[in-house]
Amino acid sequence: MIIWSIETSCDETAIAVVKASGGLSKPKFEVLTSVVSSQIAVHRPFGGVVPNLAKREHLKNLPILLQKLAKEGFDIKKADTLAVTVGPGLEPALWTGVNFAKELAKKYKKPLTGVNHLEGHIYSFLLSKSAGRLELKDIFPAVALLVSGGHTLILKMDSLTKWKKMGETRDDAVGEAYDKVARLLDLPYPGGPEIEKASSLGNGEAVSFPRPMIDQKNYDFSFSGLKTAVLYYLRDHPVKTEKDRADAAASFEEAAVEVLVKKTIRAAMDVKAKAVIISGGVAANKRLREELKSAAKKNKIKFFAPEMKFNTDNAAMVAAAAYLANLRGRRRRITAQANLTV
Repeated sequence: MIIWSIETSCDETAIAVVKASGGLSKPKFEVLTSVVSSQIAVHRPFGGVVPNLAKREHLKNLPILLQKLAKEGFDIKKADTLAVTVGPGLEPALWTGVNFAKELAKKYKKPLTGVNHLEGHIYSFLLSKSAGRLELKDIFPAVALLVSGGHTLILKMDSLTKWKKMGETRDDAVGEAYDKVARLLDLPYPGGPEIEKASSLGNGEAVSFPRPMIDQKNYDFSFSGLKTAVLYYLRDHPVKTEKDRADAAASFEEAAVEVLVKKTIRAAMDVKAKAVIISGGVAANKRLREELKSAAKKNKIKFFAPEMKFNTDNAAMVAAAAYLANLRGRRRRITAQANLTV
């Protein structure tokens, strides 16, 4: 099956062409092309994503990306189905993708699948070239940690089609906390990569920031208090040198990563998971990946993560979710659903 997919949930305009096969028992994905147009330069002066500007950029970029694929020899007429993210996300941004996909589906007489963006992230580890050799019986049950700018949650996955939420953030998502702390440190948007860059030059033990909820028996998170602790620390200890900035960034990251890793591993141990899966934009953070992988290995649990290019928002993961949704007979309304959840 050849799937053309569209992603416009936030500030990345993306289109992908993916070949999917294998069914639910052994799904295999070959990413024929995946193009992404970033809007970072547009939103950076505002310190975050401006919904109406995101909509404007999506409207401009979608035809350009479609034309780019056509010039590269990809013929949408050969698609078996189209797919588009319907939520969650910024509603103005979602509508641009939904309407564009509807027009294409009507013009080329193709079926259209609405996709949950979060399910795309969950399945993104299947896009790696080695994933086709995986035996699902060696993965499930698994615990999945989904970390992004808008979401932080832990799922127990019994299969690719059956899961339940074990815990989630009660306030800020971890990616949101990264962005807010970056602003406190006068680092540019997006905050995640900038905090990571600054942290590499700092001492993670320089400041003893709190580890919210780390010892509570539930699997929930809270990052608002950690962000506030950074705010108060910087009020009393203003950044005077780049070393000060690096130490504060590294100490914040150390606290956030420790909470994420400890809670995820405890969840995996409690449900006797065979594997831990990490996904979402914050999964691109190297320290988080390394610490979670190391902790999983120490506890004899397999570890899976998407290739770096498939961590952040992309359309290839939308195609993977569409393929599995069709196999499950899952039909979503083709309309923007900003608050959609798993």
